[in-house]
Amino acid sequence: MDAQRFRSLLEDERARLIDLKEGLADSAAPVDPGSGADPAAGGHLADAGSELFERSRDLSIVEDFGSLVSEIDHAMHRLDIGSYGRCEACGRDIGEARLEARPMARFCIDDQKQAEREAHLR
Repeated sequence: MDAQRFRSLLEDERARLIDLKEGLADSAAPVDPGSGADPAAGGHLADAGSELFERSRDLSIVEDFGSLVSEIDHAMHRLDIGSYGRCEACGRDIGEARLEARPMARFCIDDQKQAEREAHLR
């Protein structure tokens, strides 16, 4: 396994996610009360509701990006200590094809499926 290639993939993905996160965080900033969407300022209630929904959705996506950045940081730490590419559940190799598709993968495909089944049952 070419650790430097995977480090580069992780760094590129981290930079991309941070850019997206910052862009969405800016768009999810509080709205200027004078913008007309505020019903108390004469705006329409439906417009205010739509705007609130969109900001809530954007903030949720920002949180998801934050979680993905944390996963990437964890993968980079595993690269540093030499455990990258091994399943955290069973210790088997994750496989380069899976790491190509998802460089921050923590589990082999079998253990990932099991984790998703268990999460679905909750």
